[in-house]
This record gives sequence, structure tokens and C-alpha cells, in this order.
Amino acid sequence: MKSTLFLQAPSFDGYDGGAGARYQMKREVKSFWYPTWLAQPAAMVEGSKLIDAPAHDLSWDDIAHEVDGRDLVILHTSTPSFNQDVRTAELIKARNPKALIGMIGAKVAVESEKALAASTAIDFVCRNEFDFTIVDVANGMPLREVDGISWRDADGSIVHNRDRKVLEDMDSLPFVSPIYKRDLTIEKYFGGYLKHPYVSFYTGRGCKSRCTFCLWPQTVGGHNYRTRSIAHVIEEVKYVMENIPQTKEIFFDDDTLTDNAPRVEELAVALGKLGFGKPGFPMSWSCNAKANVPRKTLEVLKANGLRLLLVGYESGNQQILHNIKKGLRVDVARQFTKDCHELGIVIHGTFILGLPGETEETIEETINYAKEIDPHTIQVSLAAPYPGTFLYKQAMDNGWFDGTDHLLTDGGNQIAQLSYEHLPAPVIFDKVEEFYKRFYFRPSKIGSIVWEMVRDWDMMKRRLREGVEFFDFLRRRKVVA
Repeated sequence: MKSTLFLQAPSFDGYDGGAGARYQMKREVKSFWYPTWLAQPAAMVEGSKLIDAPAHDLSWDDIAHEVDGRDLVILHTSTPSFNQDVRTAELIKARNPKALIGMIGAKVAVESEKALAASTAIDFVCRNEFDFTIVDVANGMPLREVDGISWRDADGSIVHNRDRKVLEDMDSLPFVSPIYKRDLTIEKYFGGYLKHPYVSFYTGRGCKSRCTFCLWPQTVGGHNYRTRSIAHVIEEVKYVMENIPQTKEIFFDDDTLTDNAPRVEELAVALGKLGFGKPGFPMSWSCNAKANVPRKTLEVLKANGLRLLLVGYESGNQQILHNIKKGLRVDVARQFTKDCHELGIVIHGTFILGLPGETEETIEETINYAKEIDPHTIQVSLAAPYPGTFLYKQAMDNGWFDGTDHLLTDGGNQIAQLSYEHLPAPVIFDKVEEFYKRFYFRPSKIGSIVWEMVRDWDMMKRRLREGVEFFDFLRRRKVVA
């Protein structure tokens, strides 16, 4: 088996571009998601090593020696980080010309030929799911025989092999948390709404929803939700409890874990049997959710240790939700949120400005809606037309943007890419700051955050740090504008 390095390459300071990050950018409050999509094949390749440079604040000089003697280097890349990742690939090839360099991620999955044409340092790219693809390459299988890759032949020509079959047996994948423990510093991963330290992993892949902007289901994961058995998931939870005991929260990072209500209830009950939800138990759990979970399901989840739901509301305007094929009614989301508040389930709500159909009036409607339903914390993003998504094609067809892949500033901050005749990009950009200020700078919200701080010294330190980061985020946006 080839000596293999899995690498999330050095990037912008504070840039969260790992394969667990839904938006690859610097955020208003610094956060880092686990590089789960890299850790999965790393767990399958004997003797491999995983390096997540951004989260560990590592430069090229810090990691350069790690490529020495490697036969295979796998780089995760994304649209915003691609050019920088190409430079890293070229540095690797210059230092170790014998290393075979492959790239994974949504960017190269949908633009394989363009990616390979960017640099001769890239030997192959993986399309769609790539776990067993990487195993085949690491085992020494000739590239021409490996399903699911595009590669550069000896004469320089680009070859596209046949697609790899979609993985159905999710239990055939090993746990990722042992790789976290082996290669990563757990305390380097944090989010403003999650307990620290946390651990995240998937219980399944794919999402049946058809949201036009969402990257992963349209490029890598697909729309068929394929799941691990509950017993398999619980065994990994037990591993975390026994081997990463400092963990305070487990985040299940499935696109929408709650889409399958009977399964998530079964998972919750199994977690309850481990002690989750019991007085004094040191861990809680959280997950992504659509804002339509029935109250009876929420009651089961809460009784068995659920603390927080990450909910994509996107907009408070019903027509925009229709435009993006969200499959969600505003009134249903409102009732869902009310149920969560009554049950004591914390919500981190995410919103997007600049989606098709957006106007200054719909932005005002969304801001007022967010204030009304009042999730504990929020994230406001700019609509981002990633290649491979329906939104990208729609934006190109309508002339809403020029097709550039430059979604971020040189410092890693998000840019408003979409621009409409009635709503230009600079207006959309400025509305993000207004949204944050009007949501957080309310006496009731300030009071709830202060109360949270005075009850917990660790939370006091976190919120003070995040406050500094948040005001720095507002300052950086003025520079961008």
C-alpha cells in the first residue's frame, strides 16, 4: 500500500474550508469543522496520516517535510480555495516529484477536466464519492483501472474513467473518530453554538431535499439518503465516550438527520440508553434539521439528550422558499420553532440573502421573521453560486453573475456574487451587517446572552472572545465594501 498523506492545505488565516464546512469562508465568529470527508478514506488506508493545516494554524513551511517519502498525497479542495490548493500541489510536486497527487471535493467532482488543466502537478481528481476510489489508488491499482476518477496520461491527455457505483452499504465504512484522535487536536475544532470540545460525524449521506443552492447533495452526496445502522452509529458514539472523554457534544452532520423521523427517534432512544439526557451526564448531542419536525418527534429527541438543532430557514418569504425548492412553509417553520422553544431545544438558525426573487422588501421580511421566531444564534450568508448547483446554472443563464469562481476576497471573506437589476450586489452585501445588528443588538437578545454568560464561566470567556471576533468581522466588511 502506498504511503499516503491526506491534506487540508494551508489557506487564509481563520479560513474554514474543510469538507465538513457548508460554506468555505472566514466566518463572523471563528469556527472549524472536522475534515470528515478526508478522515473517512484516511481510516481505510493503512499507515496514512491526516493533516488539517488551517484548523491547526500550520503553514507550508510547517508541513513541507510531511510530503517527503510519500507515494500518494490527497488534497481536499473547494471552489474558493482551489487556486491556493493548486499552488500547494505544485510545491509538493517540486519537493517530491515521485508523489502521485490527487484532489477530492465538490469543485473537482463537477469540473474535473478544468481542474486537471489548471496544473500538471495534479495527477488525478475524484468524481462523486471517493472513499473506495482512494483505497484502490493507495493499493497500487493502475489509474486507468480505477472507477470514478479523471486523470492525466503519460502523454498529457486527460482520461475520464467510468463512474463508480454509489455506495449503499454505509456500515462498510470505518469510524472517522479514531482518525480524529490519532491525527487531530480535538480542541482546535469549535463553533459558536456548539459546546466545546465537540466531535462531529455522519450517520448517513445524501439529502432528499432539492434546495437549488446546496452544494453537497448536487455534487457528491446525491439525493438518496443512505444511512448507517443505528447499532453502527452507537458503537462510534461509544468510541468517542471512551476514547475522547473530553467531548461535551456530538454533532451528527447528516444534511438533514430529521428527514427520517422514525430513524432519528430510534437513534435518540439508543442514545438515551447510553445516558444522554440523564441528569449529570457529561455529553449532549445536536444535528442539522429542517424546520418541519413534528412536535412528538422533538419530544423524543429532547428526552434523550438533544440540546441543539442547526436549522436552515434561509428566508422568511414564502415565494423565495418556493424559488429555491426548499420544500418548506413559513407557517410550519414558525410552529416548529415555537415547539422547540417550549421544549427547551436550542436553535442556531441560518439565513441566506440574495437568493432568486430577493428584494429589499423580502430582506426586510426575513429580518423581521428572524426577530419574531428568535433562534438563540444565527448565521447570515450571501447566496453563493457554486459550480454544480442549479443556482449556478440559473445565475449564468440569467446573467446574475459572470461565472467567476472568486467567491471570496483575498483574505477569505465572502463576496456578494449575485446581482440583480432591482437589487445590486453592494446592497445585498450591506444588508448582511444590518441583519446581524438588528438581530443581536436588541435588549432581549443581549439580555439572554449576558444571562448565559453569568451562569457559566467557560461560556463567559467564549462569548467575550466571540464578541471581539464579531466586531472585527464587521470592521473587515467595511474594508471589503
